Amino acid sequence: MSPASSHGEHFAEVVVVRHGETSWNASRIIQGQMDPELNEIGRQQATMLARRLSKETKPASVYSSDLKRAAETAQTIATACDVSNLVFDQALRERHMGDLHGLKFDDAYRIKPEAYKAFSSGDRSEEIPGGGESLDQLSERCVSCLNAIAEKHKGKRVIVVSHGATIEEICRHADPTSSARRRIPNTSISMIHISGDNHHWILEKLGDVAHLKEDGFLQSAFGGDGASA
Repeated sequence: MSPASSHGEHFAEVVVVRHGETSWNASRIIQGQMDPELNEIGRQQATMLARRLSKETKPASVYSSDLKRAAETAQTIATACDVSNLVFDQALRERHMGDLHGLKFDDAYRIKPEAYKAFSSGDRSEEIPGGGESLDQLSERCVSCLNAIAEKHKGKRVIVVSHGATIEEICRHADPTSSARRRIPNTSISMIHISGDNHHWILEKLGDVAHLKEDGFLQSAFGGDGASA
């Protein structure tokens, strides 16, 4: 069913996917806006994801964070789906993690206690020391970006490639009652219908990794990193 027929011609069908695995994911290192590339597992995950998407409705465009791990995932998808319109946007980057960048999760609370406290406090307005974003700032950045995409692609399907914490905020905005926390594994698919007129969001799918249910990829997809990627 097309987004036009399912929710009216003014809704865009936005397929939000997380990038493939990096070695930092596997090692539980906080990536934030640092820029490691996909590892071999991540490239295989991206290929499996792209194969699935290529069998579905052709997207009008692919949008992606400009960080390498997302950009490579997006390029794999665009090639498989025969989409020439690939747009990189810094607004789709991962949350800026400030002083926590590059630290292992298991060490962060000890090495940078103030930054870790800000990260884990639950206060959505609290910025992470070292230039990091608050959750409210992250939400404003990525929600504004998706609203603009929906305005441009009414009645169309688009694919958006982003990161764990960013996608959690996107899904939270679409459905505040649905907890996306730790439910966004590598190359998972979440789907949101967004009105290009009044910016009404409907969460249709969260963290779908059916394409990885072979060869142990599903287990590795979680990467042990929560929302760090």
